[in-house]
Amino acid sequence: QVQLVESGGGLVQAGGSLRLSCAASGLTFGSYYMAWYRQAPGKQRELVARISPGGYTNYADSLKGRFTISRDNAKNTVYLQMNMLQPEDTGVYYCAAVRVATEYWGKGTLVTVSS
Repeated sequence: QVQLVESGGGLVQAGGSLRLSCAASGLTFGSYYMAWYRQAPGKQRELVARISPGGYTNYADSLKGRFTISRDNAKNTVYLQMNMLQPEDTGVYYCAAVRVATEYWGKGTLVTVSS
C-alpha cells in the first residue's frame, strides 16, 4: 500500500520560512518523479516544483529563487524548503509521486502565511 505523508506545515509570518517533508512508503521511491503542488483557497491546484529520480528540478516560474525541492532516496523523502513566504503562498501543499501513468498523492499539509 502506497502512502505519502506530508509534514512541516503551519502558521508563519510573512518573510519567514518553512520546510515541508513528504515521507513515502510502499513504492520504489527512487524510480518516481516527486512533486509538490499547492491549492490556495478558492483556486485550482497548481504545480510548485518537481524533481526527477536523478535530481533534476523544475519550478513554477513565479516561485523560482524562493522555493527549493530536494530528495533523499535513502530516506524515501522529498522536501520543499520555502523561504521569504508571502500571504499568497497560503494553501494546502500536496506531495505527489509520478511514474509513467501512475501517480499517488498525499493528503496535504496546510501552510498559512500571515501578513
